[in-house]
Formats: sequence, structure tokens, C-alpha cells
Amino acid sequence: MIDLRPVVHPIGKIVVALGAGMALPMAVDWWHGNPHWAVFLQTGVLTIVVGLLMTVATRGRHESLNIQQAFLITSGLWLVLPVFGALPFILGEPQASIPDAYFEAMSGVTTTGTTAFPDLDSLPMGTHLWRAILQWSGGLGIVVVAMVFLPVMKVGGMQFFRSEGFDTLGKVLPRAGEIAGEMTRIYVLLTAACILTYIVLGMSGFDAVVHALTTCSTGGFSNYDASFGAYLGAPEWAASVFMVLASIPFIRMVQAMRGNFVPIWQDTQVRAYLRWIFYACAIIVVYRLLYMHQDMHPVEVVRETVFNTISTFSGTGFASTDMLAWGHLPFALLIVCGLIGGCTGSTGCSVKVFRYLVLFQAVRAQVRRMHSPHRVYPLRYEGRPLDKDVVDSVMAFFTLFMLSFGLLIVGLSLTGLHPKTALTAAWTAIANIGPAWGPELTANGSVAEFPTSAKWMMIFGMYLGRLELVSVLVLLLPRFWRS
Repeated sequence: MIDLRPVVHPIGKIVVALGAGMALPMAVDWWHGNPHWAVFLQTGVLTIVVGLLMTVATRGRHESLNIQQAFLITSGLWLVLPVFGALPFILGEPQASIPDAYFEAMSGVTTTGTTAFPDLDSLPMGTHLWRAILQWSGGLGIVVVAMVFLPVMKVGGMQFFRSEGFDTLGKVLPRAGEIAGEMTRIYVLLTAACILTYIVLGMSGFDAVVHALTTCSTGGFSNYDASFGAYLGAPEWAASVFMVLASIPFIRMVQAMRGNFVPIWQDTQVRAYLRWIFYACAIIVVYRLLYMHQDMHPVEVVRETVFNTISTFSGTGFASTDMLAWGHLPFALLIVCGLIGGCTGSTGCSVKVFRYLVLFQAVRAQVRRMHSPHRVYPLRYEGRPLDKDVVDSVMAFFTLFMLSFGLLIVGLSLTGLHPKTALTAAWTAIANIGPAWGPELTANGSVAEFPTSAKWMMIFGMYLGRLELVSVLVLLLPRFWRS
């Protein structure tokens, strides 16, 4: 039988931290005289008590994890946290139903950014801050998971990065604290810089905090129904820079903070990511200028395109305009960008650049073998050989991702959603991107009018996509539970 104590204990500690985090929105509502602060007090106390009970009941020495426990802790964490994160939405504003509240909390901790609330402008400031905190916490959490657990679990080719994080599974928990500390410092500094930049560019202090938390987590929650459309101009350029920084490997930023900038420029992922962003922006800008005949200055077209393309590519999900108005080619290209996502080891979402680079190498090698079947074509990445298990893991991930994407489209269609809505809703959920389009969405892009069954499907899609599919699907195997 699996020993669940090493699994429940760290989850309990994180639940306590989540409950403590509710003090911030409570203080904001109290300061502004909004009685909603009492909701955060109640839910915060409840969350802390439950977390403490989980921690105390499983206390003891837990210095190592086996593979089963590693899968359970990653999968369990993203199921448990939205339960407590949803409580303020149920007991307080907007007094959401359980499916809507859990949807919002799951969208937050998975940094997806799709909302189930149809009227964001009317929500209390504390609720907006709590939504942003959920995304910021989820962004940090996924970076730590990507560097600590996924490599040792050999999920989706992540074992290639094992030497950059942890060498032995038996040292996961002690060394998790080390890397979490490094990543947290970078994350906090990046967020602080983003807050200050937004304030300098004209945002109010509260808006700057909310948008910085959701920018650096590449989450995309906004406290306005207009999303980032409330702040056009210079803030869009600043957000573009920070979205890119948040979607490149954090391990490279740790090295840069130590004075070594070379690894960033030499990182194949980073170079490919920046190059692909440039190509996508260039194609869309040229298309819009030549074929859309819009009454906009070319500089405005460039700014609007760069911001929204980077937002989609990184999986942030901010929007400052209606991207459907750009035409069919730009829209199709944005769908592709969303299915690529950011870099491995970042807060970025979707498939990740690393896996596409491995896929391209594998395909190129296979084509060469067809021409010269007796020659050997070794696969290498950044000068290091790619082991067969890494390539196989990446291929398996692509297969599972596309299969899950297709099944989710079919499932959402069966609930009665319009085909365009089902496609984009599945896309935004499984790739953790944010925006969706279709006749069933409300004016602010929320899924409030979706059938309840469709919301639960999207919840599962967000959960599945954020945890890299395999770490969730493996729990469905009967042999996983055999001791």
C-alpha cells in the first residue's frame, strides 16, 4: 500500500500558505470599507485549520519520495488547492455556484485565465486580488514542479533537464527547498519590477499589482471586463517584455542573476522562442497592413499585434482587441502559436518549445533514414545526445496531447456548444491559454453561459494540460496503485 504521509504533509503546508495568503485581499477590502473582508477572514481561518490538520496528522521525517508519491503529490496539489481557492467565490462575491467557483480557481492555479464570471467590473477589489494571487501562486508552483518532479518522473521528455535540477529521487524533498528558494527570489524580483513599470506607465497601484501578478505568472486574469484593453499604449509594450521574460526558462534567469548571462543567449529554446515570436508577429502585421485596410497607424498595428501575439504565444491570455477582426490567417496562426507555448521550466503553457525542437529533429532524422537507411543519425540537443527514452517520451506526449485535444473538442461539441466555441474552448483549456471565441461566450469572454457539463470538461482539460498529461493519466492505470 502506498504511504500517503509524504504526499499529504507538503500539500498540507501549502494549503496553510494559501490560507495565509487570504489575509492580503482581506486587508484590501477592510481598508476600503468593504464588508466582504469578513469572507476572506472566515475562509482563511478554515483553510489554515484544515492545512494544519493535514500537516500535523502526517508529521515525521519525509526525506524521500518514490515515483508513486511524486506523481500523487503533483496531481493532488492541483486538485486540492482550487477547492480552498474557490471558497471566497462561493461564500462571498460573486456568490458563484460550485462549478463556476471551482472553474475560476482551477483557471487561476493552472494560470489558464479563462473566467466563469460575466461581470468582472463589479467585483470587490479583494476578489480581484485573490484571483491574481491564485495565478501568481500557480505560476511559481508549476516552475518548481517542472524543475523538481517532472524530470524524475520522466514526463514528456523532462528527464533531459534532470541534471539542471535534481540528480536523485531520494533527495527530492530536501533539495526542493533549495530550488524553490532560488526560483521564488527571481519570481518576486520580476514581479516587483513589473509592478513598478506599470505604475510608472500610468496604472494605479492596485491595477499594477493585479496585472503584474497575472503577467509574471502568464495567467492573464484582469480586473476589467476589457482585459488589457483598459491600458493601451506603453503598458502593452511593457507587458510584452515581461510576458516573454516569464516564459523563458527560470533556471537561465537564476544563472543571469549570478552574473552569468551566456547561458540565456546560448539556450536553444530561448533563441527558437524569440525567433518564432518574431516570425508570427511579422506575418500578422504584414497581412493586416496589406489586406485588412484598417484605419490605424502602422505603429499601432505593430503594437497591438506584438502584444496580443506574445500574450497568446506565452499562454498569458490578455487581450487588448478583438483578434477575430484580424482575419482568418492571423487567427489560424494564433491558434498554432497557442499550441506551441513558452519554454520548458517557465510559467509558460502548452506543449513547450523544447518538445517541438525534439520533434523536428526526430522527423528530420527519419526522413534522412528513408533516403540512406544504413546511415546513423544521432539526435543531439545543445551538444548533448538525446537518449531514446527522451525522444520516446516527447513523442508520447505529442500523441496524448493531440488525442486529448481532439476528445475534448468532441466532448464539448456534444454538450451543444457551437463548433467554433468547442474548438477554442478545448484549445484554451488543454493549452492553458485563456481566451476563447464563440456565440456562447459573454461580452467579457467568460464561459458563464456554458452548460455545467462543458465547464467540468474544461476544468479537467485545464488540469490535464497544466500537469503535462502523463502525470495525471498514469493515475488511471491499475498497476500504479499496486505496492
